[in-house]
Amino acid sequence: MKFLLAEPAASQPSRRDFLKCVVVAGAGLTLGVRLPQASAQDGAFLAEDDSFQPNAFVRIGSDNRVTLIMKHLEMGQGSHTGLATLLAEELDAAWEQVITEGAPADTNRYKNLHWNAQGTGGSSAIANSFEQMRTAGATAKAMLVAAAAKTWQVPASEIQVSQGVLSHTASKKSATFGEFAEAAAHQALPIPEELVLKDPKDFIYIGKQRLTRKDTGKTDGSAQFTQDVKLPGMLTAVVAHAPRFGGTVRSVDDSKARAVAGVVDVVQIPSGVAVLAKDFWTAKLGRDALVINWDDSAAFKHSSVDIMENFKALAKQPGAVARNDGDTASAMKNAATVVEGNYEFPYLAHAAMEPMNCVAWVKPDGCEIWNGEQMQTVDQANVAATLGLKPEQVKINMLYAGSSFGRRANPASDYLLEAVHIAKAKTNTPVKLVWTREDDMRAGYYRPAYFHQIRAGLDKNGQPIAWEQRIVGQSLAAGTPFESFMVKDGVDKTSVEGASTLPYKIPHLKVDLHSVKLPVPVLWWRSVGHTHTAFSTETFIDRLAHTAKQDPVAFRLNLLADHPRHHGVLSLVAEKAGWDKPLPKGWARGVAVHESFNSFAAQVAEVSVKDDGRFKVERVVCAIDCGLAINPDVIKAQMEGSVGFALAPVLMSAITFKQGLVAQSNFHDYQVLRIDQMPKVEVHIMPSDAKPTGVGEPGVPPLAPAVANALSAATGQWFDKLPLQLEGSV
Repeated sequence: MKFLLAEPAASQPSRRDFLKCVVVAGAGLTLGVRLPQASAQDGAFLAEDDSFQPNAFVRIGSDNRVTLIMKHLEMGQGSHTGLATLLAEELDAAWEQVITEGAPADTNRYKNLHWNAQGTGGSSAIANSFEQMRTAGATAKAMLVAAAAKTWQVPASEIQVSQGVLSHTASKKSATFGEFAEAAAHQALPIPEELVLKDPKDFIYIGKQRLTRKDTGKTDGSAQFTQDVKLPGMLTAVVAHAPRFGGTVRSVDDSKARAVAGVVDVVQIPSGVAVLAKDFWTAKLGRDALVINWDDSAAFKHSSVDIMENFKALAKQPGAVARNDGDTASAMKNAATVVEGNYEFPYLAHAAMEPMNCVAWVKPDGCEIWNGEQMQTVDQANVAATLGLKPEQVKINMLYAGSSFGRRANPASDYLLEAVHIAKAKTNTPVKLVWTREDDMRAGYYRPAYFHQIRAGLDKNGQPIAWEQRIVGQSLAAGTPFESFMVKDGVDKTSVEGASTLPYKIPHLKVDLHSVKLPVPVLWWRSVGHTHTAFSTETFIDRLAHTAKQDPVAFRLNLLADHPRHHGVLSLVAEKAGWDKPLPKGWARGVAVHESFNSFAAQVAEVSVKDDGRFKVERVVCAIDCGLAINPDVIKAQMEGSVGFALAPVLMSAITFKQGLVAQSNFHDYQVLRIDQMPKVEVHIMPSDAKPTGVGEPGVPPLAPAVANALSAATGQWFDKLPLQLEGSV
C-alpha cells in the first residue's frame, strides 16, 4: 500500500499574517457595528418593526425588549449568554429584558473579526466580539441618553442609566428604554472617538454575577433546532451513502423502496441515493429497501493497521520543517541521555448530540436554509455555486445546534449540499435531510489519525537540551479554501500546533511534518491539533522528568520560567490539587499544562487502579487563564464539559477501519462517557485583566496527558496510544 504526501503549497501568507490583515481591516472603535443608513433625522435607525436599531447587533422595541442579533452559533458553549453579557454591560440593560436571535448570513455585517468571514469556531466568539458587542451597547445607550436629554431639556451628562431605566435625579424624571426607543432612532450616531467604554471596576455583569443563560429554551422545549422545523408540504429525506469512501453508485433498483407506503420519491445525488417521504421512519424504511450496486473500484480499502504502519514508515524520513531552533543533531550527539517515544492516535468521530441535519427549500429565484449554522460565509457560497445563484440569493436561518465540536464547520458543506441537491430535484418543496447516528458515524468526517515520533536529549544535570518531533497525518486544510493561508511550505499549522509552539526552554528544538493524502474525510475536532500534540508532548515531558529523577511539576516550572501564564496556571493547579499531599492506596496523580486558542490550561488528574487492572479517573482539578472572565459560571461549565468530552477517547472512543469499512456504527461500539465514569471536577479561574480568550476548547488538551501521567505514576507503565490500556488488561 502506498500513500501520497500532500504537495507543499506555494509560498503563502501564514495564518497569523492573514489574521493580522483581518484585524487591521476591522480595527477602530466602530468594529463594524454601524449600519449603512442615511441620516438620523429621517428615522434611519428605525427597523422594519419600528424598533430602534442603531447598529447591526441591537434592536430596542417600544415594549422595552432588547434584542441581540447573534452573529455566533449557540451549540452549548454559552455564546448567547456571553455576548448578551457584553451588550447588557455597556447598555446598562436589565438582564431579563435582553433576548437573543440568530443573525442572517451576511458577511459584511456579521463577520468573525478573527477570520474576515462569518462563522463560529476556534473558541473565538467572545474574543472577537469583546469590544464589538460592548461598542454596540454603548452606542445604543448614548442615543437613548441623547433622546432623553432632548426631551427633558437637561444635560446628557446628568442622566443616569441602570437596569434598563433612564433617570434624571434633579427633575425626578425617569423612563424605560422602550419609552425612548422611537426618539432615539432619530438621534445622530455618537462620534466613535468620543464613545468611552466602561472601566472594569464599574462592571456589574462581566465577571460579577451568575447570570441565567440565554439558551434556557433547551430545558422547556421552546428552543428551535433543525429537527423542530415544520413547513407546509415538507418532505423528509435520508441518504444511502457508499459503505467505502470513494465508492460510487453503479446501479440502483428502487422499485421496492417506491413500493413502501408513504415514500414520495427516490433521487440519486453525488453522495449517494436519497429517499423522500412524509416522515423520517417511512423514508428510512424506503432506504432500507433500496438495492444498490456500489462501484468500489476506486474506493478506500485499507485497514487502520495498514494506515499506522505506513505512517511509521514515513516517519523514518525527514518531513517539512515546522520549527527549527539551534542544531538538534549536534546537541543530541552530546547529550548524556537520549529518551525516545512513539505515539499513535486513532481517527475520532465528532459524535455530536444532534446528528447532521438541514432543511433546504429551493425556489426558482433562490434558496432558503434552516440549520444549526456554524460557517455562514462558506456554506452560503457553496450552496450558491451548487445552484448557480449569487450568495445573496441564499438565505440561511441560524437555529440552535445540539453541539458540533467542529463537525458543522465544514469547508465542504457536505450535508448542506446533500440537502440542496435533493431539494433541487424537488423545486418548491422544502426538504428536511436527516442523518441517523449510523450515518453520522460512517459517512465522515473525522479527527485524523496521527503518528508522533519524539527524541530528546538530557544533559548530565537532567536538563533537556535537544528535542526532535516528527508528526505524520492528514492535513485538515489541504484541498480546502483555507489551504492558501493555513499551509505554508508544506506545513499545515493545525497538524503541528502545540508541538511547534512548545513553550519549554529547550535550546535545540526541531519539529517536522508529513502530510498524507488519504480519501478518508477529515475535519477539525474540538481543540484541533492540540488533541494529539498535547498528549505526546506532555506525557513525554513526564518521561524526561522521571529520567531526570525530578518532580513533574517542579521540572515543568523550571522550564517555563520565561512563560508566566503557563507558570501561573501550573502553580495554581498544583496548589489546589494538593500535589504533595498523600493519596489513598492505589491512587496516583498526573499533571499537564497546555496553551491553545490563546488560553492557558493546567490539569491534575487523580486515578485509582484496581487489582484486576481496571482504573478510574476519580478527580480532575483544572486551572484556566482565559483573560478577563466574562461569565465565570459558563467558563466552569466549559471546563467540566471538556473533561467529560476528552475523557471518552482516553478510555474507549476510536474510529477504526477494516478493509475500508468503518467498524463502528453507533454508541454501542463507539462509546462515549457514561455518567458513572465522570470524575469530580474542580475549576479555578486565574484572575486577569487581559482581553478574554477562548474557553470552549482549551480544557480538552490537558486531560488525556494528565490521566496518562497519573497512570504512569501508579503503574510504572508509559502510555503511547489512545485509548489507554493497562498492560495485562483485556
